[in-house]
Amino acid sequence: MQLTMHQAAVPPLRRTLTNLIGVLAKAQAHAESQGLDPAVLLGSRLYPDMFPLTRQVQIAADIARRGVARLAGVEAAAVADDETSFEQLIVRLRNAIGELDGYSPEQLEGSAGRQVTVPVGRGQTITMEGWPFLSSFVLPNVYFHVTTAYGILRHNGVVLGKRDYLGEP
Repeated sequence: MQLTMHQAAVPPLRRTLTNLIGVLAKAQAHAESQGLDPAVLLGSRLYPDMFPLTRQVQIAADIARRGVARLAGVEAAAVADDETSFEQLIVRLRNAIGELDGYSPEQLEGSAGRQVTVPVGRGQTITMEGWPFLSSFVLPNVYFHVTTAYGILRHNGVVLGKRDYLGEP
């Protein structure tokens, strides 16, 4: 059996963003139970030169939805980065999952060899074929930002474990 690009992209990204929703829900419950202002957790970072939790979540959602859109040969709509609560971040993740679910296997058919150009900052772009774009850029970036969000929350005392990150089998 050969793995399709849709199978390689949508289910793992969907699962990862869904698990992040669970992690954020636990963080919200932790803040409430400890009497913490949620803004403290939302603005926390692992190191001063790293993005805070809110931005980590926004980036994870955007890379997932924009990555699959690019594989489908379309451009994803811009989304404002204006979330200030756990609830709003969870809505953003649910919307990103909805976008992922909107792509059919046929839309990603043939994308493994399609050239994909993506901005990487400071007016620069990179171009690569679809499979390396997914396997070496999209998935690792999403995992990095989700792992960083997990680390920020764990560092701040939110009780999380590996199963929260990986989800149920």
